[in-house]
Amino acid sequence: MKIKGPIVFLSHLVATFFVVASAGNFYQDFEITWGDSRAKILENGQSLSLTLDKASGSGFRSKNEYLFGKIDMQLKLVAGNSAGTVTAYYLSSLGSTHDEIDFEFLGNLSGDPYILHTNVFTQGKGNREQQFYLWFDPTKDFHTYSLLWNPQSIIFSVDGTPIREFKNLESKGVDYPKNQAMRIYSSLWNAENWATRGGLVKTDWAQAPFTATYRNFNAQACVWTSSGSSCSSNKSPSSSSSQSWLRESLDSNGIAKIHWAQKNYMIYNYCTDTKRFPQGPPVECIA
Repeated sequence: MKIKGPIVFLSHLVATFFVVASAGNFYQDFEITWGDSRAKILENGQSLSLTLDKASGSGFRSKNEYLFGKIDMQLKLVAGNSAGTVTAYYLSSLGSTHDEIDFEFLGNLSGDPYILHTNVFTQGKGNREQQFYLWFDPTKDFHTYSLLWNPQSIIFSVDGTPIREFKNLESKGVDYPKNQAMRIYSSLWNAENWATRGGLVKTDWAQAPFTATYRNFNAQACVWTSSGSSCSSNKSPSSSSSQSWLRESLDSNGIAKIHWAQKNYMIYNYCTDTKRFPQGPPVECIA
């Protein structure tokens, strides 16, 4: 990626300030939201694990709300027969007209690949699913899953390779998430009714407990608050490299990487689903 063009700040950013949270600590940045002792912060805050058993899954969320950011997290997914399980890692606001940016990892039978499910919700509307196989085994080691969300676009990346872009096409009537602050959420839960082969393969509870592990959270972001305003429209953009993500977009190399990932590893694209969209693909697919 490279930096292009001047950044355009929006008037609603007057209630934000800029913060860099590098080498994040899970005690500092997150809180356990459900699952009791199934969710654990480990290694003095350097890692976190979520566990699913027959009684319950578990989850956590960020203490901060963000309005634009570049967010990295390393995950090691449930190993072995993970059919029926879903590890969700996403940004979301609240309410019926919420915005949301999703990574979801759909478990599978031992030896079959995980499915990486992505989606973007704007004003409560989703239906923008793209699914991929990964080019590695995500259960053997940690890999970095990144979301870049700025006024120009949303870019999903895996180990630094962009796999999907959702552009700001408000000029063509497509809603774009820009007004609602979002928290980071993650959960490990049982979705056997749909997650694996459309629900044909159920969770094998003899394999429980199922565990996913997290580390190396990093966020460069505008944190939503009632005070401070260095991301506001009345401040000139900083030339600091730490804020360059706000102007970041795909260059020709990044676009080529998306084409590579989608050609070789995409297994579902809503843009080409003529059964769901018989009148033609959504506007953002052809703009």
